[in-house]
Amino acid sequence: MSARSDATNTPPSKTMTQRALDTVERVGNSVPHPVVIFLILIAIVLVLSHLLHMLGASVTYQAINPDTHKIETATSAANSLLTADGIRHIYTRLVPNLMGFTAVGLLIVAMMGVGVAEEAGLINALIRKLVAVSPSWALVYIVAFVGILSSIAADAGYVVLIPLAGAAFLSVGRHPLAGLAVGFAAVAGAFTVNMIIKPLDAVLTEITNDAIHMVNPTTSLDLTANVSFSIASVLVLTIVIALINNRIIEPRLGAYQAEKTANTQPEANRGQLSADESRGLRYSGFALLGVVILFLLLTVPSGAPLRHPTTGVLIGNSPFMNGLIGVIMVLFLATGIAYGIGAKTVNSSTAVIAAMTKAVASLSGTILLFVVISQFVDYFNYSNIPTLMALTMADVLKSANIGTLWLLVGFIIVVMILDFVFTPAIAKWAIFAPVFVPVFVQLNVDPAAVLAAYRVGDSPINAITPLNAYFAMVVGFAQIYDKKAGVGTVVALMLPYTLWMAIIWTVLFVVWYLLGLPWGL
Repeated sequence: MSARSDATNTPPSKTMTQRALDTVERVGNSVPHPVVIFLILIAIVLVLSHLLHMLGASVTYQAINPDTHKIETATSAANSLLTADGIRHIYTRLVPNLMGFTAVGLLIVAMMGVGVAEEAGLINALIRKLVAVSPSWALVYIVAFVGILSSIAADAGYVVLIPLAGAAFLSVGRHPLAGLAVGFAAVAGAFTVNMIIKPLDAVLTEITNDAIHMVNPTTSLDLTANVSFSIASVLVLTIVIALINNRIIEPRLGAYQAEKTANTQPEANRGQLSADESRGLRYSGFALLGVVILFLLLTVPSGAPLRHPTTGVLIGNSPFMNGLIGVIMVLFLATGIAYGIGAKTVNSSTAVIAAMTKAVASLSGTILLFVVISQFVDYFNYSNIPTLMALTMADVLKSANIGTLWLLVGFIIVVMILDFVFTPAIAKWAIFAPVFVPVFVQLNVDPAAVLAAYRVGDSPINAITPLNAYFAMVVGFAQIYDKKAGVGTVVALMLPYTLWMAIIWTVLFVVWYLLGLPWGL
């Protein structure tokens, strides 16, 4: 920060990129509140669905049922939301849409545990401890790396890692919006890769195998089919995210100016813990050990209750992996209570319940937004517009007379474009796999390469599309530090990450393909 101050206090001139991002932010923040935006989008879908219905838009295709793993021939026609059936659907789906919107339950359950840990002071103490033992330059790399790995817990990284990243940056005097941006880029922009097998891998691999068997019943991929490429992607993307933060985002944001409050820590004491806080951390360590032992007993033994009751597997489709958000809630709850007892910040069960209530109450604005988003998602899917778009784009690409490598690159681009309006990774792959995997298999392309290409295309756009269920939540996180923050603020923050991650990741894929490196183990 000292490098940017001078005797005249004249702010440095902004680069062309910074000025362009400022323009994006101004334009984006001039749009209405996200609730109003989604109400407008709902109106557009209503009209568009009826127009396509009157035009008789339809498409016949083969898709893979993710539940039965069977190839099904289906015809999707545009469904109007303004017909009698459509109006009945709208009228009867208001509550089921919200209850079926998994982001709502995930957010509430996670925040019950996180709220206790935060109110007790555990999160603040952990961040300060991390800052004290880590070089300042390493913080951004740690946040980016952990953010990417958080996808092992499905969407939990959105509600846990992103706000923690903002708090961590603030604790060392760096701009908290930069921390949020690093966390969001890592969690959303690299969601399909990890260094270990996660539940999403099992589903994507099974769908890929079903598509392979359409033309070659003797060939199948296993869960490690993309492990090597995924590990390399994690390392490369960690570096890309950190460099974008250091070279573009933080220089543009400048120094963070916030009102001094009673809770503001002096700069010199940010890494120092009191005796009570140190004792609290020890107690939380004991609680962490207890939680780990508990879940080891529930998962490790043969026939353990959190293993799959039929196959006995633990990683992939198992009760443990499917309910991992529960582990996170219990972990934060237990360690938060233990810390509060040790640090003397929690003195009764009433205090614990109050912390949980406060955390859930703070979500009121986000839950209101989720009510509207859940309706939009349901109406959009009911109209069949996403399926019509996906298959139209797929047919155009498949019929293009281009080489194999360019066809793979084109596939990545098509997935990225579609991700702006159709974000579910599994649903998209269930449509794309039976279209593209057989084509590439017949061209003697390793189907693992096709799955890797899909991973590249499916993630980066997640960080800038407002149709990401958690995008509006990140806007809410940003408003904690900047009351004027809006959609434009987050888009301007995330655009450099999205562009560079998409470019570098695609280049990595091309180099990997040309060198003939193994995609998995």
